[in-house]
Amino acid sequence: MSASGVKRAEERKGGRRMTSGGASKQFNNEVLKAHNEYRQQHGVPPLKLCKKLNREAQQYSEALASTRMLKHSPESSRGQCGENLAWASYDQTGKEVADRWYSEIKNYNFQQPGFTSGTGHFTAMVWKNTKKMGVGKASASDGSSFVVARYFPAGNVVNQGFFEENVLPPKK
Repeated sequence: MSASGVKRAEERKGGRRMTSGGASKQFNNEVLKAHNEYRQQHGVPPLKLCKKLNREAQQYSEALASTRMLKHSPESSRGQCGENLAWASYDQTGKEVADRWYSEIKNYNFQQPGFTSGTGHFTAMVWKNTKKMGVGKASASDGSSFVVARYFPAGNVVNQGFFEENVLPPKK
């Protein structure tokens, strides 16, 4: 999904009420662990979970689940945070979500660094200057799940030289 794109999630008859109490500590730690394992491969510092970002990500995941629409939050509502989103028709694990985002590395050209629509999840995950993250997860009444990751400070900054400095190739 592109950064500005909107994806219509699977629709079924019935209410829009969420069926989940949100992301568990175990889920959040699983997402964090996967992020940090990937970041280590790129020689960048590990991320730390932030309670405030967890809360914000959880609130937004619940909003997405209630509408069953996958779209990025307005930048004005998330301050200086970046955001990754994931949707699936089933209950996703933290590792599955992180692996799917990271798989975009196959589309990233380290010889011509920069933002492209098929690599933004990957580059947000390994952005060197990002220090903290938060995670939220909610389920819709049809069993589909919505995951939100918030990153501070945001990655994918399209200023001259920023991708070269922040998206490092994996170590051999």
